Amino acid sequence: MTSLAPPLLEPLLRGRFGRPYLYLEQCETTQRMLDAAQPEGAVAVCEEQTAGRGRMGRRWEAPAGSSILVSTLLRPPAGRRVAELTLVAGVCVAVVIERATGLAAQIKWPNDVMLDRRKVAGGIAELKDGAVVLGIGINVNQGPGELPAETKSPAGSLRSVTGREYDRAAILADLLLELECRYDAWRNGGLESLYEDLGARDFLRGRRVTVDGVAGTAQLISRDGRLEVATASGLVLVESGEVLFER
Repeated sequence: MTSLAPPLLEPLLRGRFGRPYLYLEQCETTQRMLDAAQPEGAVAVCEEQTAGRGRMGRRWEAPAGSSILVSTLLRPPAGRRVAELTLVAGVCVAVVIERATGLAAQIKWPNDVMLDRRKVAGGIAELKDGAVVLGIGINVNQGPGELPAETKSPAGSLRSVTGREYDRAAILADLLLELECRYDAWRNGGLESLYEDLGARDFLRGRRVTVDGVAGTAQLISRDGRLEVATASGLVLVESGEVLFER
């Protein structure tokens, strides 16, 4: 099992994100390890969360030392939609997973990353005293028997899809640099600056979906981060909600 402890991770850092680098072997959730008094780019990591969570209050569970569980403190400028940060995170995670595995990854609006039609990562952005804590979870080295069975989307890990184990520290260092670069682009140019990479990885495009009980066909992720769904009553622009898709 590789470790994400500071002596192993900090020498791999290549940008300003991850300074400071806060680490615990176990915590309730990395989202609570950060506060607004810390500088932008501060990062919190733990090996095992006892109260990890995703969107809609769902639990995020993984065996100790199998995943990447990381939160980053951000201070987005006024006028930027905080909800877009989960899509920024999705692009970063997808790109990093593709570099690690050699496989194409897709982004399932609004915050999941899919590999071989299985959810391998997710993100959550939460306001905290004027700052934003962006949490990312990536299933890396879980075996098939270590993944949640009862999920809205089939769960997977990099290992369960490819059959290989991965160096989590190398992937995390790559993710932090990618997040720094993409976040800076988003700060300056909004979602438009990432849209080429986002649109090309749109998992739901053309799929039959149900959004909060309304059925239709997903058209695309719009340039302002909403999901366009064609329904029997016309085009619906979805800003948030529960999206189910037909497999």
